[in-house]
Amino acid sequence: MPDMPSDSPVALRDMLMATTRTLRKRWHQRLQPWDLSPHEYRALRIIGGAEQPIRLGVIAQSLRIVPRSATEVVDRLEAHGLAERVPDPADRRAVCVRLTDHGRDTFTELDEARDADADAMFTRLDSAERRDLAHLLAKLLDSGHDDSRPQDPDRHPPRR
Repeated sequence: MPDMPSDSPVALRDMLMATTRTLRKRWHQRLQPWDLSPHEYRALRIIGGAEQPIRLGVIAQSLRIVPRSATEVVDRLEAHGLAERVPDPADRRAVCVRLTDHGRDTFTELDEARDADADAMFTRLDSAERRDLAHLLAKLLDSGHDDSRPQDPDRHPPRR
């Protein structure tokens, strides 16, 4: 396969995906001292971002996982002393989840670590480059049009 220009859509896709993988790998490594996975951190963030205890179903929806998997994630957070189950005040048959004091402290520490990691990654760019990158990424993420649908309705994605 001949060398592709670095500005070709395929090369840009590959560079963007490699950058995303690098960010994920760095974040996974940053979470190791807390013995948490990125998925558990996202659950902690959802629970910590709620003003009141939230139901497991809401956590599952937010994480885009089945309720049984949300139960397992909350079990792991409970095992770390970060979250606890409490009765739903509106329906005592239902269960909600909230952060413990330790969970709130950990949530704060993790957010600070995540911000520090972003700072370490993106300070390699000067402020003008960061503005340009933000502009370009916002343009790609523009919610004004949906790239998830095939452009040609008669063209179907290849089967795997």
